[in-house]
Amino acid sequence: MNGNFGSAEATWDYVRMNGAGNAFIVVDAFDHPFRPSEDEVRRLASPEAGLGGFDQLISVERASGADGFMRVWNADGSMVETCGNALRCVGWLMMEEFETAEVSIDTLGGLARASRAGDLRVRVDMGEPRLEWQQIPLAEEMDTRGIELQVGPIDDPVVHTPGAVSMGNPHVVFFTDRQDDVFVRGTGSLVEHHPLFPEGINVGFAHVLDRSTIRLRVWERGAGLTLACGTGACAAMVAAHRRGLIDRSATMILDGGELVVEWDAQSNHVFMTGPVEIERTGTLNSVL
Repeated sequence: MNGNFGSAEATWDYVRMNGAGNAFIVVDAFDHPFRPSEDEVRRLASPEAGLGGFDQLISVERASGADGFMRVWNADGSMVETCGNALRCVGWLMMEEFETAEVSIDTLGGLARASRAGDLRVRVDMGEPRLEWQQIPLAEEMDTRGIELQVGPIDDPVVHTPGAVSMGNPHVVFFTDRQDDVFVRGTGSLVEHHPLFPEGINVGFAHVLDRSTIRLRVWERGAGLTLACGTGACAAMVAAHRRGLIDRSATMILDGGELVVEWDAQSNHVFMTGPVEIERTGTLNSVL
């Protein structure tokens, strides 16, 4: 994580990466603060910036009590608590830099641990899922195995009663075999800002193929329809198991690739394993 921080103009090294297609710009902020405004994040995400666009902008900073701190901005400029696929990418970079087999990464959504799981594959301990309505959070008390929400006519809703889970950031998961782009975009953008979710919500559309396989598409809060969502995959697996639809481990098939998610019965922790890919490196200067 060596940055070029000595110049008067302040520059930051970055790595463009993806985790199962989820695109990130990961900025080395270990030795120099990187705190862009919402406008600056949106500018960096625009085609004019020349970065190729991204789902999330990530900074990696020094941390007390962990090997690093990961800060996450969506492409719309909003800061969010965490990102599962980014944890794998950042974990891989840190393990390469520190020459270790495991690292701890703190986030606004809590502490995670990443470990090597093969060539360009990383396993992340995402911690315990948060299942109480206040932890999601919801605007009112509900059973989070199936909350009182539907889309479509009252007497014939298109989707309804999604499970709600927080994996450090909030998710609802609809169980449906309807996963076309128009439906996911329309329904996801509608539900994301529903008043039931005071902090907004990530919206998953899960088709359970068998007791160990789920096809998943996710509308991400502040980012839209993405090729993959790591916390969304974890939330969908947990929500499906709570409904009795799958066992405690599942392959999650996303647009950008596959993730393996396990919910350990003894520790109550959720573990996610999947690929990382480096696309290119570069430098950002102080004129964002």
